[in-house]
Amino acid sequence: MPLLQSWLLPSRALCRPLPDKASLQVNPLQFRSALHHNFSTSPIRPYRPLDTLPDSRITTFQQQCFLPEKPAILPRSEFLNTPARTKWFQTNSDKGNGNGSPSNGPDPNQPIASLNTEYLQTHGADAFVPLELTELIDPLASEVQSFRQFHAPLHLFLEWMRVAKTSPQATRLYLAQCQLLDLPPILRDDVPTPDIVARAGKGDVYDANVWIGHPPTYTPLHRDPNPNLFVQLAGRKIVRLLAPGDGQAVFASVRRSLGKRSDRGAAAIRGVEMMQGEERALLDEMVWSVPASTGSEGKGFEAVLDAGDGLFIPKGWWHSIKGVGEGVTASVNWWFR
Repeated sequence: MPLLQSWLLPSRALCRPLPDKASLQVNPLQFRSALHHNFSTSPIRPYRPLDTLPDSRITTFQQQCFLPEKPAILPRSEFLNTPARTKWFQTNSDKGNGNGSPSNGPDPNQPIASLNTEYLQTHGADAFVPLELTELIDPLASEVQSFRQFHAPLHLFLEWMRVAKTSPQATRLYLAQCQLLDLPPILRDDVPTPDIVARAGKGDVYDANVWIGHPPTYTPLHRDPNPNLFVQLAGRKIVRLLAPGDGQAVFASVRRSLGKRSDRGAAAIRGVEMMQGEERALLDEMVWSVPASTGSEGKGFEAVLDAGDGLFIPKGWWHSIKGVGEGVTASVNWWFR
């Protein structure tokens, strides 16, 4: 696409070459084998279903989640009435699965969402937004990717989404960590701050961001410096979580294997190093290489979020997120105190 190519030119300075495997301290294939063995025997895994709060009262959230710093899914479909859900997206069905216990696989009753590009084009086409471009260099080695970050008008992303809706693209664009403040007021009003964010703590909102793309979308294992309310607006995402000490152990082992320091700050920045190369591949294997458990064993948790669902991620809890299924997957999150 000429329009896309023209916007990529200034972003090349952000790109780094992929790591030279010969320079790694450990043979990556041998290390992956060891990781897989450790993954199978570690008490941190497998991941078990995350509990859902019994109700949406502020006091329940404070007592069971916010103050003890424990993750939880909010009552299912708590955010179905968020205006952006019906204004920004269209679905092929008005009915969800209705059982409150979605599975990881395809669900014939799960509505498939598409982006309402006409509405967003009318009200925010000129907004300057952050985009991520991911391209597979070798289709046989999916972990080896070209990854770029750049800013462009929203209409560039909307045009790509319109084309990708009917014609799958080898190059993917993801509207990632787009601050609500970067959007026009009429679009910001479609995503009001939830009462939990405004009233459970001090009422301080550190940041609020929107995430929109076609699956698969992916965020590697990392942690946030503030409590995080994560709300699914469209489609489905799967989140795997580890407590602070368990997640730090996983992250540090991967960093050591690549001859890098376990810099705490490196796990909080969504940069090129996090999103491509050997570190991304190894973190992905550590977190996602075994299926979730249906029982109560293990220290890790898994949350499957459909449109209208919300997840509380406490400060310091490690998490990795995958967008799955068909259509569009979209989320909004608030970091707050």
